[in-house]
Amino acid sequence: MDQTIHLQLSATHDPFGARLRSEGHTLERSELLTLQLNLGKMCNLACHHCHVEAGPHRTEIMTWETMTQILDWIDLHPNSSLQTIDLTGGAPEMNPHFRPLVVELRKRGLHVLDRCNLTILQEPGQEDTAAFLAEHQVEIVASLPCYLEDNVDSQRGQGVYQESITVLNQLNTLGYGQPDSGLHLNLVYNPTGYNLPPDQVALEIDYKRELKERYNILFNRLFTITNMPIARFEHALKRDGVYDSYMTKLTEAYQSVNVENVMCRQLISVGWQGSAYDCDFNQMLLMPLNGLLGTEKVVETKSRKIWEYPLASLLGKQIQTGSHCFGCTAGNGSSCTGTL
Repeated sequence: MDQTIHLQLSATHDPFGARLRSEGHTLERSELLTLQLNLGKMCNLACHHCHVEAGPHRTEIMTWETMTQILDWIDLHPNSSLQTIDLTGGAPEMNPHFRPLVVELRKRGLHVLDRCNLTILQEPGQEDTAAFLAEHQVEIVASLPCYLEDNVDSQRGQGVYQESITVLNQLNTLGYGQPDSGLHLNLVYNPTGYNLPPDQVALEIDYKRELKERYNILFNRLFTITNMPIARFEHALKRDGVYDSYMTKLTEAYQSVNVENVMCRQLISVGWQGSAYDCDFNQMLLMPLNGLLGTEKVVETKSRKIWEYPLASLLGKQIQTGSHCFGCTAGNGSSCTGTL
């Protein structure tokens, strides 16, 4: 069976949905506060936990034409509840249209998040990107999966930790993470092994203490995010023979209360060619809103685009689920902005 089809069928085998039904839960989008745009899968890193399977050799990039159609769709709904545009990738900064997109979004009064791997800000041609982000008051959500060097380098590649520390110091100099600057710098923790994240509040205290004492680094918040059992991380789980035990860990840690706060209730994810998904994880599993199956090229090319949906049609719509959804509802819960 084609691997793409296998992934999609695995997602549609839905014990999570069965669990919701047994509890009388419904999972629907109540409002649209956040539009998450995947600007492409090109990245200067190839991290072991990456559910996007991004890397230096990926060529998928959102075009300016697609961005313009998204902007036009936003303009059609001036009275919507949309507040935040969450820019992700890959490394979103590697998209050649990243900066003009940010400018246009800020003109519209939208809050912009940049999901930054930090090291990209040291790449050739990116030397002034941090200053650009500060100028346009873009919130940075930066991956730093541990405050210890060995753990970061084992997950993201040799030398990544020290590069990240250098960039964090630069961002602090620009005002990011500084009290009352208005420039928010948040860090993201992913477990380096096959465990759930620890308590976010306690770990944030540890991060702030260690980074301040070791490098005089300040930041605003820490987001702890569960590694999702899909794509590159799924491959690692199966390679090490722990996929079933990891899934058992997620399902046994399921908390019903988390269902009310999962991010898909207030978010739409948009692929690099404009196709619409309930969340970033569904996007990587090729589960668009209209349920089309096929290869990534087929799904992204032929699925219904975000600008083809009236906004009202996206609200009150049942969200597609799969076994991976236990990753968002296990323990303290997990979303792109940390615990629930």
